[in-house]
Amino acid sequence: MQLDKVDLNLLRYLDSLLREQNVTHAANQLGITQPAMSNGLRRLRDLFHDPLLVRTSDGMMPTALATQLQPRVQSILQSVDEVLHLGQNFDAASSTRVFRIMASDYAEATLIPPLMERIQAGAPNAILDVMNPSDVNFHDVEKGKVDLVINRFDALPQSFHQKSVWIDRFSCLVPKDSAYAENFTLEAYLEAQHVWVSKTGFGVGVGIQPEEVQKLGWVDSTLANLGYKRNIRLFTRNYNVAMRTSQQLGLIVTLPSLATRLMENTDDVVLLEPPFEIPPVELKMLWSPLLQHDPGHMWLRSTISQCANVIAETNKF
Repeated sequence: MQLDKVDLNLLRYLDSLLREQNVTHAANQLGITQPAMSNGLRRLRDLFHDPLLVRTSDGMMPTALATQLQPRVQSILQSVDEVLHLGQNFDAASSTRVFRIMASDYAEATLIPPLMERIQAGAPNAILDVMNPSDVNFHDVEKGKVDLVINRFDALPQSFHQKSVWIDRFSCLVPKDSAYAENFTLEAYLEAQHVWVSKTGFGVGVGIQPEEVQKLGWVDSTLANLGYKRNIRLFTRNYNVAMRTSQQLGLIVTLPSLATRLMENTDDVVLLEPPFEIPPVELKMLWSPLLQHDPGHMWLRSTISQCANVIAETNKF
């Protein structure tokens, strides 16, 4: 096989086909017609003397050769993309780009407002589209459909790029007029009623089983290791709901400190240190290797890092 006889666009087709495993979806991703993609698949099969994708009862599945080709094709396309972006600059002042970020409720409440202020100052015509964890899956990020994911993660695919945004400790919102506010001991904490709030990773969540303590996250896992269990009366994935519930119903909520500080000027609650040591939580940003060398994406990552550094310094992490 001679390189001068190969249409390099076919590698883009192959990459999309192997990602989507569907001719129509692959065509839509590249903005071409379904017949054009079908013709591209035919040419790829002739080129490699292999069917590459085979129809099964579970849909189109890659052959053994296609599975071997996929990481190599992705590497080639990333290298080409890097070469093409050499010497290019991102003109933030004139850009009308839409940056799509999946952010947890915690990240959205604490990071997005100051980030948007920086974007307005540096790229006044750019648009920020903030999505919920349930709106996004790993494949969306892998394909570059979402620029960044900002959340806490239990596990991460090794192929993704990642960077720490900040490390936060925990604080408790406690009703100001309660006895717990005056004597916030571990015994008082266990006696009180609590709000649970969390949503790590991304994708659609599932219902909570209160007895599965080890699956409830940092706070409850730490308590379980100490031999205790808190009395949770409300499970929510929304930080604002959790904090307002503490204020209105007198429940205790234990959250990363930056979130609780959004309520520090509220008369009905006080911010207190937890009466036991909880390991700190790390907020990370995650992105596809397809976007690693994109100038606009590099500008966005740099802007987020600068913003996060100011927040961390202001709050003395």
